[in-house]
Amino acid sequence: MSSGQIVITIIVVVLLALLAFGLWYALRHRELRRRFGPEYDRVVAEKEGRLAAERELRDRERQHRELELRPLSEESQKRYADGWADIQAKFVDDPTAAVGEADELVGQLVAERGYPTDNYEEQLAHLSVEHARRLEHYRDAHDINLRNQRGEATTEQLRQALVHYRALFGDLLGDDQVGRPDGRPSSTPEQRSEESTTSTTTEETPR
Repeated sequence: MSSGQIVITIIVVVLLALLAFGLWYALRHRELRRRFGPEYDRVVAEKEGRLAAERELRDRERQHRELELRPLSEESQKRYADGWADIQAKFVDDPTAAVGEADELVGQLVAERGYPTDNYEEQLAHLSVEHARRLEHYRDAHDINLRNQRGEATTEQLRQALVHYRALFGDLLGDDQVGRPDGRPSSTPEQRSEESTTSTTTEETPR
């Protein structure tokens, strides 16, 4: 092989290597965006650049793999579901206390699943790997709860906080285990029957 052919071969190998790396990076970039969703854009804005943000997100994935996450027993699932139902029922008479209890219950659930709870920002980072699409709800609920502790939250904000807490709570526990996403308890069978009748009547009423 002549020296010219050797040079061409080296160039081809380098180009192929660059192409393979580019393809790998593009796939990795797409996977991170898919996995973290809106959290990806949030971290890019915080880090002021995509490369730094993706390093941060890959580091979150690495730390997440080191966690010993635990599934909940049926007994624990029922206990949390009952606790959430009690909080939703309590909201009608005492929204301030209900939101505080919701924050505590979500924290207990996060801890029992195996996520660290000592540091709020660290907790968010760990949760973002599997629950990124519910994380903004958790942030909003946390912020409202802080205002609630200072006595600055309105009743409507407290209602929104309960809805936000429910989003992450349902993601961790299972949406079928918790009440309605509007912050009210699940309907009883009698209520569902009545709602169905009302809905049918409404649909049949001429406009």
